[in-house]
Amino acid sequence: MITRFLLFLPHCEQVMESEEFMLLPANQLIDIISSDELNVRSEEQVFNAVMAWVKYSIQERRPQLPQVLQHVRLPLLSPKFLVGTVGSDPLIKSDEECRDLVDEAKNYLLLPQERPLMQGPRTRPRKPIRCGEVLFAVGGWCSGDAISSVERYDPQTNEWRMVASMSKRRCGVGVSVLDDLLYAVGGHDGSSYLNSVERYDPKTNQWSGDVAPTSTCRTSVGVAVLGGFLYAVGGQDGVSCLNIVERYDPKENKWTRVASMSTRRLGVAVAVLGGFLYAVGGSDGTSPLNTVERYSPQENRWHTTAPMGTRRKHLGCAVYQDMIYAVGGRDDTTELSSAERFNPRANQWSPVVAMTSRRSGVGLAVVNGQLMAVGGFDGTTYLKTIEVFDPDANTWRLYGGMNYRRLGGGVGVIKMTHCESHIW
Repeated sequence: MITRFLLFLPHCEQVMESEEFMLLPANQLIDIISSDELNVRSEEQVFNAVMAWVKYSIQERRPQLPQVLQHVRLPLLSPKFLVGTVGSDPLIKSDEECRDLVDEAKNYLLLPQERPLMQGPRTRPRKPIRCGEVLFAVGGWCSGDAISSVERYDPQTNEWRMVASMSKRRCGVGVSVLDDLLYAVGGHDGSSYLNSVERYDPKTNQWSGDVAPTSTCRTSVGVAVLGGFLYAVGGQDGVSCLNIVERYDPKENKWTRVASMSTRRLGVAVAVLGGFLYAVGGSDGTSPLNTVERYSPQENRWHTTAPMGTRRKHLGCAVYQDMIYAVGGRDDTTELSSAERFNPRANQWSPVVAMTSRRSGVGLAVVNGQLMAVGGFDGTTYLKTIEVFDPDANTWRLYGGMNYRRLGGGVGVIKMTHCESHIW
């Protein structure tokens, strides 16, 4: 069953050519093609899809063509396509309402001085997500060693491209975005635990090492941004599991300790919701945890909240539709594909449909309104595959893959302000 979700992903033209698309009832087709956010490269694609839909069952659907064609933005077509393809189509030519829509589009194109008086839904350009947010996958573990490579996912092209590598290899790295800059905190380089921090500027495609180090070495650390500060939460320093929390002030280039968590946590996931910093799961150095606590910056205190239904370390965490999603990770015995979400209003966790793959050391992020699970380890193989959660169908869909397999890599999302931003 096609959901609206699929039509707003890149390359939706493939979906519009599918058998499922051809089987849509007219009301669902109209719901899709009337959306400003439909992710098409040109209005020609919409017209071609509509005509293919009509011709798929022409006797039944021919009477519906005028109603459907109203939602194709004919004034946005090129004059050549409008006259040569649309205007000459026998189905269009034989219907008065359709001919009127074509004439309206011709007037719009031929009389530019009249366009201010002719504005309406059919003249409004669609605004698919073309430049919006970009996902970065940073470091991790691949082929038996920590890696420094970094790649970015561009939703416009549905492609992963390599960008500048970090100066150090980092597995178990904490990653977050502050002021449109990507921070990589700590990690393990294959031989040593790290306290160094690097910062990436997507405008220059360069990493800078002039960020102050954390007060202690940390790998399997959780990193998030709250109130203009970058927080580093828990992890391990090679000797013990940590409950230490510190925050970075970019104006002062300085880390400052804040209240420690009540529980030591390595492989912890962190998320920010409602002005609080949540520390979710992890391991206390002995066993995986299902406990959750949240930090109030106003009180400088941690408070216990409802536990997850499943104990998880090295899980992925992100805020999606005003709830915290926790996916994958590992319990006492195996890597997990299960997922759950936290409703802060009810202070309650509830199950979510499981991913298609088990994923420990998984990254989780929201990119242009889509919840994406990135990489990880399924118990046998390091993964480079991506899954996207479809809330309408209540399922996860495999959605391509990175260039590198990554376990324990970090993910971060940056909003690119210009469509012509560098494609490195």
